Amino acid sequence: MKKTLLFLVLIFFAIVECKAQGPDEDQLGAWYMYFFNTTFKESNWGVQGDLQYRDWRGLGDREQLLLRSGITYTPKDSGVKFTLGYANISTGQFGTEIDNPVLENRIYQEALFSNTLLKRLLITHRFRYEQRWVEDQDFRTRYRYNLFMNIPFNNATLIKNTYYMAFYNEIFINGERNIGDGRNVQFFDRNRTYLGLGYAINNTLRFQLGWMEQTTANWQKGQLQFSLHHTF
Repeated sequence: MKKTLLFLVLIFFAIVECKAQGPDEDQLGAWYMYFFNTTFKESNWGVQGDLQYRDWRGLGDREQLLLRSGITYTPKDSGVKFTLGYANISTGQFGTEIDNPVLENRIYQEALFSNTLLKRLLITHRFRYEQRWVEDQDFRTRYRYNLFMNIPFNNATLIKNTYYMAFYNEIFINGERNIGDGRNVQFFDRNRTYLGLGYAINNTLRFQLGWMEQTTANWQKGQLQFSLHHTF
């Protein structure tokens, strides 16, 4: 009887601890993001990247700090922009008591191309392939596809003083299942769906505010997104 009671107590605390390690799905988080993009004078080469701070609850509980940048190349008359880049990411645990971040270095390649439908439906496709070195894990890769849509309200394009609606959906697929020490991840990694409103401050700077639902293999959580998009 005592052994059975002890076993049940251990199971109870294991369940509580597992729940404590996961994020609170009912608590709204927030992401603060700056995206930049530039071309070197009249050449086909350029630079793009982003800086992001992500918080589990808005502020005070770091989810992730992401620094990413890459060299871009757009072949003449192709309509496709290719990027080779690098990212440094530190991911914190949910909860304010212990952060204990996991570090990651990442190399990525991507292709980006756009088209317009019905004169005002601005569509962009992004395909990204990542090589990831995550702390305490074996080398792994990931495939990503993102569909972006912007719909301007008072102009045909995102020029100065334009208000617009923004939408995207991105799916992530793991390239490897085994990440070391007998641990495995699922084929499906996560999906992100976003809806927001934007305003073009001028022809090179846009601001967006929106809501994103992120679904992983283990949890689902809403995030506010504040983003600044800068072309110079």
